[in-house]
Amino acid sequence: MNRNLWLLTALQGLFLTNNVTFIAINGLVGLALAPYGWMATLPVMGYVVGGALFTAPVAWVQGRFGRKAGFALGLAVALGSALLCAFAAWTRQFWLLCTATLLAGYYSANGQLYRFASAELCAPAMRSKAVSYVMAGGLIGAIVGPNLAARTRDLTAAPFVGAYLALAVVALLAMGLLALMRFPPPLAASSASAGRSVAQLLRQPTFLVAAMGGALAYGVMNLLMAATPLAMQQCGLPFSDAAFVLEWHVIGMFAPGFFTGHLIQRFGTLPIMGTGVVLNMLCVAIALSGVELHHFTIALFLLGVGWNFLFTGSTTLSLQSHTPQERNRAQGAMNFLQFAVLAGTSFASGALVTTRGWTLLNLGSLLPLALIAAALLWLGLRPAQPSGNAANQSR
Repeated sequence: MNRNLWLLTALQGLFLTNNVTFIAINGLVGLALAPYGWMATLPVMGYVVGGALFTAPVAWVQGRFGRKAGFALGLAVALGSALLCAFAAWTRQFWLLCTATLLAGYYSANGQLYRFASAELCAPAMRSKAVSYVMAGGLIGAIVGPNLAARTRDLTAAPFVGAYLALAVVALLAMGLLALMRFPPPLAASSASAGRSVAQLLRQPTFLVAAMGGALAYGVMNLLMAATPLAMQQCGLPFSDAAFVLEWHVIGMFAPGFFTGHLIQRFGTLPIMGTGVVLNMLCVAIALSGVELHHFTIALFLLGVGWNFLFTGSTTLSLQSHTPQERNRAQGAMNFLQFAVLAGTSFASGALVTTRGWTLLNLGSLLPLALIAAALLWLGLRPAQPSGNAANQSR
């Protein structure tokens, strides 16, 4: 861990503070403002739809102006969108809230590149550990996010306006940390445009499984996590309990970052991703066994650990499947697929939990988990790539 990686880890933590706070409050604010109950998670959906829409512009900005300028623009959007969310909640304008979270998606798409940037700040042999350590910075979000939402909920007459204003302060703090960082210079325009197209990359088995595994893993996690505050409210549990469950969920998401990279180096990427699938299935089993506080807490914690293994594994796997010239193209494609799945699951989580219930929601998550397991098995049974090609791909 060098100085830049430590700073990037802190930025990851502040990014997750924004994400976790949004997840904790957007559904509840949406439920209070929406014309109909099934629209409650539309602000959550707007956040991820915005992420999908902005993946291409974010990739272009990063390729054209470099990591630092690209990340700075993302934080500027985070600041503005948080203030707009606060105004929408204060004036009780549901559609303005959805618009604000849609714009905040730019920051979400931008922050998803922190994990890829970590691989550029260390020696190639340390990439999996660098990705894992930077993702562990999400522990900041695990602790700060839920507590920030709970402690600032009633700072103003309109609930949660204070939480949105606090996120504006978080964005300003992140800007200060980014100013201290140094990144490698961006590739020349001619070099950045070279290499395979997205369609060609997706025809490569390793990249296809990495992209699909990461997107579906995030989708399952989001499907269950976004619905949890609503499900707990339906079960008569207070918001403080929901904040507690989300805190332990995000701890599960990022605490393994201190050792996931070591596990990948020792046992391989595919076995660790397979373990993530098993943990997600255990989460579903526990969620189906009851609706007390301890059921929600244990299930969401296992969901977080399973996501960490799957998402860190898919990121590491993707780094073996493209060249530096294809970097922005490949990472943009992965993030687009991720946000496209997140958009669908964000809407589905609110619609299902309010109309069909918590049980059906959990049963539905087993299908994407089965698809991930099948993809990992298929890739694992394929003949190994020639060493020369693999070495070239991992550059």
